[in-house]
Amino acid sequence: MKKGMLWIGLLGLIMMMAACGAENSGTESGGEEEQETGETGESGGSQEASGGNGSEADLEIFSWWTGAGEEAGLNALIDLFQEEHPDITVENAAVAGGAGTNAKAVLATRMQGNDPPSTFQVHAGEELNQSWVAADKMEPLNDFYEEEGLMDKFPGELIDMVSQDGNIYSVPVNIHRGNVIFYNMSVFEENGLEPPSTFEEFMEVADELQAAGVTPLALGDKEAWTATQIFENILLGTLGPEDYQALWDGEIAFDDERVVEAAETFKQMLGYVNEDHASRNWQDSAQLVSEGEAAMINMGDWAKGYFSNDLEMEVNEDFGYFAFPETEGNFMVISDTFGLPSGVENEDQVKQFLALLGSVEGQDTFNPLKGSIPARVDADESNYDEYGTDTIEDFREASLAPSLAHGSAASEGYLTKANQAVNIFVTQGDTERLLQSLESARSQE
Repeated sequence: MKKGMLWIGLLGLIMMMAACGAENSGTESGGEEEQETGETGESGGSQEASGGNGSEADLEIFSWWTGAGEEAGLNALIDLFQEEHPDITVENAAVAGGAGTNAKAVLATRMQGNDPPSTFQVHAGEELNQSWVAADKMEPLNDFYEEEGLMDKFPGELIDMVSQDGNIYSVPVNIHRGNVIFYNMSVFEENGLEPPSTFEEFMEVADELQAAGVTPLALGDKEAWTATQIFENILLGTLGPEDYQALWDGEIAFDDERVVEAAETFKQMLGYVNEDHASRNWQDSAQLVSEGEAAMINMGDWAKGYFSNDLEMEVNEDFGYFAFPETEGNFMVISDTFGLPSGVENEDQVKQFLALLGSVEGQDTFNPLKGSIPARVDADESNYDEYGTDTIEDFREASLAPSLAHGSAASEGYLTKANQAVNIFVTQGDTERLLQSLESARSQE
């Protein structure tokens, strides 16, 4: 009965998110740009599906990867898989639109109707564990990990994020970083500025930029997650990785003086953003940085691909990057993963695809096109540019922290309420209300 009620609530929530997301379909979940590319799935014999059931293919790969780089990466993976397994037909059942919520709504309907796709994209952390593992909709992959020799190929902290009660439930294919700030190098050089490493230094740099007539920090919170991402990074910098995790585990209250301090820092930082932030998405705000109207943007490193590929900027010439203030040595991790849904009839074929996803060859085929880095710690760094190799090194050495804004730190229901609370805070600046709303949302979990 409890799981039935969980499903009713989850399905209703995702449908509500899909309805809201349809109005803001300029980005994919996790921030990747969604755009019409003219690529109709010629690669690998795949095709863009409506996401409905009734696939005649042997293997149905379900995702929201329909943007240029991510679609190219997925098609390249499918190509590689079909080269190795020509007897298995594959359908690319990607669902576009709604910032990923359209795909999640279709998926929820199918899972509830016991019609799962062969495998599907899901973020590591609570999006996987609270939505699907808790509802007994996923099969454990412990034996698979042992057979494929994966236990020492991913960081232990990442394996923990795809595990519940001692069982592993999905295979990470990539890593994005959320605690990075990209900046216009010419703007910094013209004003004699260096990248700040502390909150105090950030405010000093922001004051100088503001005095020079430059917007210090670009923000496009037409979709609320972008502001939530800034706040989570401030929380990480203020609390450190262990207490940041403890906050989402319910071991630290939102009236803790350090959390209050983080909210006040957030309020101060919001005083340096562009006035039209509410009408922009993240790509629009990134353009402010490329044009020199703004100096910095906190965005996941999918923005690196946007600067390089779409805006034709050169890394470490036109734009640079640095860790969000106070978070050096920490890594706000966002990981796309795929698992084995309960009830699929082609379990062996799904595991063959998961084996490719988890392999060096698979990850080094997909990630350079996607603009992410591999989840494996033994990838071939020669496939990646300077930003990629720097990020790979940081990923290997840093403490990992799960992103709230991208579904890893808390449930989908909590994230929806957190985004609403942050959105109100951006407008009203009421610290007490923000923290009370976040605590209240947690008590309703």
